[in-house]
Amino acid sequence: MKILFFVSSMHAGGAERVAATLANGWAQRGDTVMLVPTYTGRGDCFYTLNEGVQLTWLADRMTKRCPGVLAPFAKWFAIRKLVRDFRPDVIVSFLTNVNVTVLMAARGLNVPVVVCERTNPAFSNSSGAVLKRLRKLTYPSASVVVLQSEDSVDLFHDMVPGLDVLEVMPNPLPPDLPDARYRTRSPGDSTRFRLMGMGRLVAIKRFDVLIRVFGALAPQFPDWDLVIWGEGPLREKLEAQVREAGLASRVSLPGRTSKPWEELSAAHVFTMVSQVEGFPNVLLEAMALGRACVTVDCPSGPREMTLDGECAELVPLGDDTALSDALARLMGDAVLRDVLGRRAAASVRERYGLPDIMLRWDKVFTRAGVRPQRKVNAE
Repeated sequence: MKILFFVSSMHAGGAERVAATLANGWAQRGDTVMLVPTYTGRGDCFYTLNEGVQLTWLADRMTKRCPGVLAPFAKWFAIRKLVRDFRPDVIVSFLTNVNVTVLMAARGLNVPVVVCERTNPAFSNSSGAVLKRLRKLTYPSASVVVLQSEDSVDLFHDMVPGLDVLEVMPNPLPPDLPDARYRTRSPGDSTRFRLMGMGRLVAIKRFDVLIRVFGALAPQFPDWDLVIWGEGPLREKLEAQVREAGLASRVSLPGRTSKPWEELSAAHVFTMVSQVEGFPNVLLEAMALGRACVTVDCPSGPREMTLDGECAELVPLGDDTALSDALARLMGDAVLRDVLGRRAAASVRERYGLPDIMLRWDKVFTRAGVRPQRKVNAE
């Protein structure tokens, strides 16, 4: 099977990571894969690609740089020519702006197009009025539209009427994710314990709420610290909140980390308190690494990932008391942390492993009118 895969860039982002994981998996099993970042500034590929993946920068295929309003047309023609030259069995596209351009460029070429939303479309602010209108006009022509979570489906049907085929496809776990490591030490041992959050320091992640709730729990749990990994525009505000609460010795914001899995494995409890998510990879990976997790029931992803709270503490969004109670239960009970961490790792590794996700993608391809010719053997 020949797969032409469009994504906006190959920088160090979540969508790019998923694109690399899928492209590598398809190439490894013998499919012919061309991965095409459409960002006209080109950039670099942050992720390692299988030698069988053909990385083609759309910028290199554009005959000339067109400024301003002409740039979309140059991109449109370059994509259309690439489709004709590569002659794929199926096109896969990530992100709304790329999806719209690809659908317009592929019109009339008789190639199935599978477009994928990479955020919760009902809550995303990345699409302006014009792009939303174009999405509404172009998406009905897609062979399949893919969303990341079940709770996006009804809302998306309302946003884009006329869709014939809508599928849900979660992100796969990275195949190189380390094995789960379990931490069984109890409070009273000669160590400090670590509650961890991770994400961009922006309002939607609600780290101010996490700091406030931890501050109220801190006297009850003197051997616990809070570590929030990430960078963003709210750093100074969050640091000021920590200082004003007298928590400077207990709460740290060390910035970005190049080794997120090592840091997640070092946590005793991981928590996510976001207002909204598309598909929270960090929660999925924390669970897969065997961390006991507390997450708010935000749209979208946590409820599905945790099986309605069976594999993690799932609390209502906006209920700080429930969040505090759930954190206190895990911070005070090493046995519960161990049980919940083991349950989480077993569950998500079974449901979100790359082989299973690739099988689900094959069903999507079949619905798009393409029949995969090989069985999945990804590891």
